[in-house]
Amino acid sequence: MFDAVIFDWDGTLADTKKFVVDSFQKVLKEIECNVNDEFIERRIGIGARNTFKEALEARNLPFDEKTIDELVKKKIEIQIELTGNVSLFDGVVDLLSSLHNKVRMVLATMSNRKVIDKLINEKEVGKYFDVIITADEVVQPKPNPEVFLKSAMKLKCSPERCVVVEDSVFGVKAAKEAGIECIAIPSGAYSIKELKQQNPDLIVDSIKEKEKILNFILGKG
Repeated sequence: MFDAVIFDWDGTLADTKKFVVDSFQKVLKEIECNVNDEFIERRIGIGARNTFKEALEARNLPFDEKTIDELVKKKIEIQIELTGNVSLFDGVVDLLSSLHNKVRMVLATMSNRKVIDKLINEKEVGKYFDVIITADEVVQPKPNPEVFLKSAMKLKCSPERCVVVEDSVFGVKAAKEAGIECIAIPSGAYSIKELKQQNPDLIVDSIKEKEKILNFILGKG
């Protein structure tokens, strides 16, 4: 049995793909930086700063850190207005409530603190998490393991006693780099085949596979 579960947010607990893509596209359109939606989808999880940098680089547009700061700020403002468009995946509340008071839980996301605070309040899931780590507390985004190592540290829990639940190849890479076991779910932009290439410890088709997930986490299997 693990002592703690570290959940990603975007694409893992919440269906945020359109929400994230739309907010990026609104900002990029203002600066005439044209990338397709898939370009953004495939970068969900690496943090807004890196996504903006890669988009600008792809179109050979100049930028500095101040430019990126301004773009991220605009994106946050747009996302706060659009939170009503986000929904939790079916089975999320059932899984979280089943784990509640059995293991400690962390929400570890590369989304901004203001956006996440509004979302978890609206979706009424904040009560399930002992710790919430956002992009605001992380220097190096996924696939760097910092967000997961920081999560374990906040709980005073060794990484090998934690398990990560993720939907992206960046997240699985980060978990494995941190020495943390990982459950992968193809509910975001990545296929089962792509996730398998990162060697997660368990893959499920959906977060609705509650018994399989609980067996892995609680050691009943």
